[in-house]
Amino acid sequence: MYVKRHYHIWSTIRWSKKPLINALFYSAAVIVCYEITRIPFSLPWQPISVIGIAVAFYLGFKNNSSYDRAWEARKIWGAIVNDSRSIAIGIMSLSSPAVAFEWKKKFVHRHLAWIIALKHAMRKGKTWEHNAKIENLIFTPYFQQEGMRGPEAELEKYLSTPEINKLKSFTNMPFHLLKTQSLELKKLEESGGITEYKHVYLQQLLSKLMDSQGMSERIKNFPFPRQYASTGLFINYIFCALIPFGLLDIFEQSTKLHYWLTVPFSTIIIWIFFLVDRIGDYSENPFEGAYNDVPISSIARVIEIDLLEMLEEKEIPAPYPVENGFLM
Repeated sequence: MYVKRHYHIWSTIRWSKKPLINALFYSAAVIVCYEITRIPFSLPWQPISVIGIAVAFYLGFKNNSSYDRAWEARKIWGAIVNDSRSIAIGIMSLSSPAVAFEWKKKFVHRHLAWIIALKHAMRKGKTWEHNAKIENLIFTPYFQQEGMRGPEAELEKYLSTPEINKLKSFTNMPFHLLKTQSLELKKLEESGGITEYKHVYLQQLLSKLMDSQGMSERIKNFPFPRQYASTGLFINYIFCALIPFGLLDIFEQSTKLHYWLTVPFSTIIIWIFFLVDRIGDYSENPFEGAYNDVPISSIARVIEIDLLEMLEEKEIPAPYPVENGFLM
């Protein structure tokens, strides 16, 4: 997530330089061919503008849908923050002598392990994602190192080595951790450590956390429908391919403007349309670990700090750093 007020124009151009350069060379090639051959292959602008309107509507739909996915992902992790605080407070408020502080501490630590496991599960690449290699994320070196170390380096702070080894044998590590939490609460109730009412309340909080995990997995494992993404790209290419011919028709008819102005104006229009498409494309998968995704690493760190301070532990990690304007 970018946290400064505005992107710098040069950062935006660098991010979208490929369509900009392609548009420049393509537009120049069209005009050079016209200059050499003098074949009147210009097209009237009116039908091209109709196609452009259709493309604009389609890109608007695609970008709105992509933003909805990103915003839903942020709301899900906001709920995880709230429910994490609630379940930790619920555990720490248990006053029965049968519930030792070490048991409470282990429960909270296991919850932090769940947060870490879920975070790393959401970062795993999918075939439809951009799958940028973690080594290439040079603008966020702290996040880069965290990703290269993997989940085990973080889990060992809160779980024993046998627990981590057992956890690695499961396909869905976060689910197994929540299941363990539920079983521990059941054992505590059976031993008389908590009342039935308190047990039901804490199990309901675990269910809410399970719901949040399931909703995160739904966004992660179900892509933005590829027919929408692919069709939007295809019709964008068609429209942009026609732009130089339409502008050539306009500048040809003008006594004041030379037809070579087709090149810069076509380049700008094509670049804008592909930039808008690219923005939507990079908003479809809010957990893939790109620079503009939901900052789940930072959110997980916020939960970690809150819960460790609740335990009054001495070693509290620092807030997740903002690196070159990005919060991951």
